[in-house]
Amino acid sequence: MRHGLLGRRERLHPGGSRSGRRPLRSERGSRLGGLAPTTRAALVGATVLAAVSLCGCESAAQRAADHDLQQAADTSVCQSAAKPVDVSSSAFPSAFPMPPRTTVYHVEDRGADGTIVTAISSLPFDRILSFMNHDVVSAGFRHVSGETEEHDAEANWVGNGAARGYHGRWAIRVSGSCSGQTVIQVLSARS
Repeated sequence: MRHGLLGRRERLHPGGSRSGRRPLRSERGSRLGGLAPTTRAALVGATVLAAVSLCGCESAAQRAADHDLQQAADTSVCQSAAKPVDVSSSAFPSAFPMPPRTTVYHVEDRGADGTIVTAISSLPFDRILSFMNHDVVSAGFRHVSGETEEHDAEANWVGNGAARGYHGRWAIRVSGSCSGQTVIQVLSARS
């Protein structure tokens, strides 16, 4: 007999286990193998919780960039009401592609912070997402990080090749006011 972690006396069976079964190989060589199952579970749970809290959240800079994008323009404009505007800014690469059936209706120059372009597309979210993940990347705008959820997605990007010297973030979301349409916002700045 020996005293357990909580001071209770426990009876050990041959092979060192309390249940009478031999420990698995992984338990024999593991530091956790000698701990009570509830203690092991608590340690594993705490480790998973710590990993999720460290990895599963956007950084403060990413949240700030998303906030800046959302505040840049009225994102409730539908395709039928969108008036096309010229995107002529030294902070926005002329080679940045926009999906077909898309109207750029707002451009905001934020000086050293870059330029934010807002557009609406009559294409559905999944088609826009595919375009951003393939056509934009093929045009020289490599994703460095991002995330996709059911109704929105965003990614940080850097320019390569002809687009070298630019960096930014794009965000797309299902329009909350225009059925079947997708809002596209792109922040671009000189590197």
